[in-house]
Amino acid sequence: MALRTSFPPCGSDYLGGSSDGYEYRTTFAGSSLQTSYDMIRQFLQEEGYGEIPVPKDADELLLFRLHTRNRQILLFEDNGYVHNPIKILFPIDRRKRSTLILHLYNELDPQHLLKFHRIEVGQKNGSPVLK
Repeated sequence: MALRTSFPPCGSDYLGGSSDGYEYRTTFAGSSLQTSYDMIRQFLQEEGYGEIPVPKDADELLLFRLHTRNRQILLFEDNGYVHNPIKILFPIDRRKRSTLILHLYNELDPQHLLKFHRIEVGQKNGSPVLK
């Protein structure tokens, strides 16, 4: 069964990635960035995410990379392509030029949209709180 329709439970490993029941993470490291990106696109297709819009190639994906050397900013921002329910991110370590990190989110979770955008359910001073 595809990951999208049968999301891995908390603590499980699925095809080399790990799941907390809501977020699935895995890493792709090919011989080039394009190879890694092609592997991600194939994985998304096979796991039921084929209709989610993604960049056409690695060159277009690079346009979503944050151009900063400040690691603190990278802790709070998603460095890569984000389109609910997927994130294709670049590693913080810029030496890993051909590595991409894929995050998939469980759309069946009742608070999926809030969690995807890292908004805590609780409120602080009457405003939503970012995680």
